[in-house]
Amino acid sequence: MPLSEHEQRMLEQIESALYAEDPKFASTVRGGRLRSATGRRRLQAAALFALGLFLLVAGIAAPFKPGGFPIISLVGFIVMFGAGVLLLIGGPRMGGSSGHAPDAHPSAGGASGAGRGKPRKQGGFSARMEDRFRKRFEQDS
Repeated sequence: MPLSEHEQRMLEQIESALYAEDPKFASTVRGGRLRSATGRRRLQAAALFALGLFLLVAGIAAPFKPGGFPIISLVGFIVMFGAGVLLLIGGPRMGGSSGHAPDAHPSAGGASGAGRGKPRKQGGFSARMEDRFRKRFEQDS
C-alpha cells in the first residue's frame, strides 16, 4: 500500500532534515540496506549450500587429507558461507543510483496500488505495522 501524499511529504521532510544534519551518515544508511532475495537467488543459494554441505561431509570421509587437515571440508565450508552471503546481500538493487529509492513507487499517484506486481497478503506483518503507524498518525493530528 503506497503512502498518502501527506505521509510522503512528511517522509521527505524527515529525509531532508537528516541530510542537512548529517549527510555522511544519511548516505551511509541509504546505501547499506540489505535487500530481500528473489526466488532465483534463493534457489542458487540453496544449491550452493547443498554443494558446500556435500563437500564438507565428503572431505571428512575422503582419505585425501594433506598434512592431516581436511582441505575439501574447508572448501565446503567456504562454499556454504558464500551461499549465505549470496542469500543476504546478493539481491537486485531496488532503486538504482539516483538516491531516491524509497519514494520511487510506480503507483504513487493513485491509492489503489494497481501498478504493483503482487498484492500483499492482508493481515501480514507489514500490513499490521502500516495500520499501527496510520492509527498513531491519525491520533496525533
